[in-house]
Amino acid sequence: MLELGQYQITGSTAREISASAEAVIREGGLGAGDLLPTMRSLAESLGISPATVNSAYRILRQRGLVVAEGRRGTRVAARPALRAPVRPSQQPSADIERWRDLAIGLPDPALLPALPAAVAQIDVEARLRFATLDGPDRELLAVARGSFERDGIATHAIAVVAGALDGIERILHAHLRAGDRVVIEDPAYPSIRDIVRALGLVAVPVAVDERGLAPGALRAAMKQGVQALVVVPRAQNPLGSALDAERVGELRGVLDKSPGLLLVEDDHAGAVSGAPFSTLTDPDRSRWAVIRSVSKVLHPDLRLAVVAGDEATIARVEGRQALGPRWVSHLLQAIAAEMLGAPRFGPLCARAAHAYAERRGALIAALGDRGVAAYGRSGLNVWVPVREEAPVVGALLDAGWLVLAGESFRIKTGPGVRITISTLRDGEAEELARVIARVEHAGRPRRAY
Repeated sequence: MLELGQYQITGSTAREISASAEAVIREGGLGAGDLLPTMRSLAESLGISPATVNSAYRILRQRGLVVAEGRRGTRVAARPALRAPVRPSQQPSADIERWRDLAIGLPDPALLPALPAAVAQIDVEARLRFATLDGPDRELLAVARGSFERDGIATHAIAVVAGALDGIERILHAHLRAGDRVVIEDPAYPSIRDIVRALGLVAVPVAVDERGLAPGALRAAMKQGVQALVVVPRAQNPLGSALDAERVGELRGVLDKSPGLLLVEDDHAGAVSGAPFSTLTDPDRSRWAVIRSVSKVLHPDLRLAVVAGDEATIARVEGRQALGPRWVSHLLQAIAAEMLGAPRFGPLCARAAHAYAERRGALIAALGDRGVAAYGRSGLNVWVPVREEAPVVGALLDAGWLVLAGESFRIKTGPGVRITISTLRDGEAEELARVIARVEHAGRPRRAY
């Protein structure tokens, strides 16, 4: 038995030890980034062989709870695939309203369609009476099919899932097995990396710029024997990248050499992205999926997304879904269909996309005027590369702003902070820029702008 404060890792078999260590992580005895005992020390403490401990740690890695760092040891994953208790220091402050929350990453509520009005239009009893409980809502399918076809996406197979991340997880699980390698963007939305790790897959980070994946970096990654690629074609989080026709051509030139690669596109922000849709899919690719969520265009709590893909992928996703939840709530599907099909939906999305573009532009321009580079070609966020994240985040907090340090988004990318611009008000971009520039230029020779 090895004690970690008031917690203990016990057991004599790999399964018992891994279960005990999982309990320690779940109960807060080991937090994100904490080192686990060395295999030798734990083996000596438990009176077992190091090989047994190695097997236990392998189980934890496959479950996405820990990461191995060679000679540096084994650590609890940055975001382990396990719901841990909220420690007192993580509890929201009583005076949280003092701060403007630019960390949350959600759309502006004022730019979303009216949810109550959409619900009032639905004959709930009739819709549910005629719903095929093991299949998608027919009206939602019709709207989704039209959206995909306008962007040149094949619609012979479409599924409905409980949000974009649910779709990504189900698609990867349908095709891959533990140990397979998956290309992800760097920086990337942390939950994508978490899903990859939780499935026992190996993330292969590829750098992105304002136009998406860097072709040279993708070419190098493909030599590592990858089986899948997860890419955000626009509104990339946190960088705001958006693919264009030239970059699509370059990337397809790389991907064409691997026609069996599973390609997953996460178009999570859709029509409010502020950039046209460009896809890496093509008719010759055998395994592909394009996911469109409604959380940014309709409401964050409408946990629903539609997925177009090849017939085998969609069949596997729906087959696995049938074993668990069986279907996504038909009431949610009906609400989404009503809102997406409303005559005002297009103009509302155009209005939101324009507002987000103005807010991104205002912040990027204000920072640029002060000699600070920032990126945000599309979407709800602006990414600001910095020398160090903590001083910038701390200074903004002192000034009344909540933003996200970039550590959770990046793997090899340098430091940065993510600022959600969706609710940015007139004049606030200048205030933010002044604080960031003051920190970034501290200790540097003065420059004239």
